[in-house]
Amino acid sequence: MSRFKVLSTVFDLPPLARHRRAQAVQSTAEEPAVTERSLDGGVQHAAFAGQTDYDEFKLPKTMSLVIVLLASALLQVSFFIVVSSSDQYAQHLGGTATFSGLVIGIPTVFSGLALVPLMKLDQGGYKRPLHFACASAFLGNVLYSLAYRANFLYLILLGRIVSGFGFTFWMYSKRYCSDPRIVGVRRRTMLAGWLVLGQGGGMTIGPFFGGLFYKVGFSNGVFNGYTAPTWVLAGVWAVFWVFSALCFEDVPAVSRTAQDIELQPVQLQQDSFRDDDKKAVMTQEDAAPTEAGPSAIQNDCGQTKISFSPLIDSPIRDTAQTIEQRSSSPDLGEPQQIRMSGPQWGVTATMCWFAMTCFFILGAWEANIPVFTGSDSTLNPFHFSPTAAGNLIALGGISSLPFLVANVFVARRVQDRHTLAVGTSIGLAGLLIAIAIMSSRTVTYGSLFVCWFLIALGFNLSSTVTLSLLSKQLPGQWNSRISMAIQYSNYTGRVTGAVWGGAGVKIGMLSFVGMQVALVAVGAVMFMTLWRNLKAKTG
Repeated sequence: MSRFKVLSTVFDLPPLARHRRAQAVQSTAEEPAVTERSLDGGVQHAAFAGQTDYDEFKLPKTMSLVIVLLASALLQVSFFIVVSSSDQYAQHLGGTATFSGLVIGIPTVFSGLALVPLMKLDQGGYKRPLHFACASAFLGNVLYSLAYRANFLYLILLGRIVSGFGFTFWMYSKRYCSDPRIVGVRRRTMLAGWLVLGQGGGMTIGPFFGGLFYKVGFSNGVFNGYTAPTWVLAGVWAVFWVFSALCFEDVPAVSRTAQDIELQPVQLQQDSFRDDDKKAVMTQEDAAPTEAGPSAIQNDCGQTKISFSPLIDSPIRDTAQTIEQRSSSPDLGEPQQIRMSGPQWGVTATMCWFAMTCFFILGAWEANIPVFTGSDSTLNPFHFSPTAAGNLIALGGISSLPFLVANVFVARRVQDRHTLAVGTSIGLAGLLIAIAIMSSRTVTYGSLFVCWFLIALGFNLSSTVTLSLLSKQLPGQWNSRISMAIQYSNYTGRVTGAVWGGAGVKIGMLSFVGMQVALVAVGAVMFMTLWRNLKAKTG
């Protein structure tokens, strides 16, 4: 029983929220359903007292959630496990350091190309994308391993491309953790924190074991220092595939009732209101005033005029419910078309920019550390092997893990915009320190580690809130669209960052870091301009 209590504590609600949830269920059983007439004259669905609070804290089934989180973490390991030795592997097969950066980043290009057709086949669920990801990751790692035996440079590129098809599940894991059918609005940032924790774990485990397996040696033409990491990972994916097929339970079928806007209302097209609905708003015969309903004024003819406050002035929760019910009621025909306001477009652009920037900087440093520390650059005092470079990457990642674990629980009480501000500031501090030590030619193991630690912690932390914040400000039925927007931004950052990192020594390390500072500066301007519009519910 203690094990289940731990799982409930980690994935479910804190005691206060559980008490609130129990009160909501009790009030549902005791109080009758209440119906009200909505702004456009249609009858709303029956609503129970406390139901909104209950929905805000809902979570998917634990086993399925664990499988999604593990799949995301394993994909992170698959992405990073070749970072330590890909440079030397590519050179052994006749490639260059820039080519090794392409090998690291190319999977995200093909993952982005595969997303659109895959979404047409997923039926709104997650089981098919999960099987597709497991199969692609298994086959891709096998092809990457066989390149040494075949002595064919482009086979490692082909293996990474096939693995990239599996990386499509990154988008689905983010969508799963913000899906309004199974995740309440006050649990999305927390689940995003678990995804980022897996991201940090993959960034730690991948390079460490990649460097560790490099020590296996090269006496065997099949299982050696270059191929051992991906052979082992292929076996892990095979086992996980079987486990997922047996234990994963997909979400319910797509429902048109989850179309609410959970933080801020958006404007509806004015011409979409029907004339008869407008008349129904103005007059209603034999209407009795209710305690929580609209104000009623009876005239001399016995008719009751009901006055409604404007939509823009109503409370957020009432506005969200009205829009949801107007959109989903079978009595009202087709759903209303919803337009995004200017600030909402700005918030979306800001979150996409930070999603790209975070993964550009993380990918650039992960690809650059093995290249820089093993190069003949005058700034490099190390001349590391792939094992030592992988250990440095892993050390920065593992040092940030305790803070990412703490963020999972802190996220319940901290606004997303504050998390974004703190994470970006920490990462920017690491970049500025890197410029300082490289300009003064005082690069040491300790100073480089501090830079990498701050960058890994800060930008992993910032990447936590990009999707969760958007999902709280836009309609629930747009979850797939905003998930794709954020994921394509991530892909753009990963592939360009990896190539930029592989070419960092040739470009010049000061220019390499300066470009990243410029990206953060652009994001900071957007962030400060839209600070008030970035407010969202905690949790």
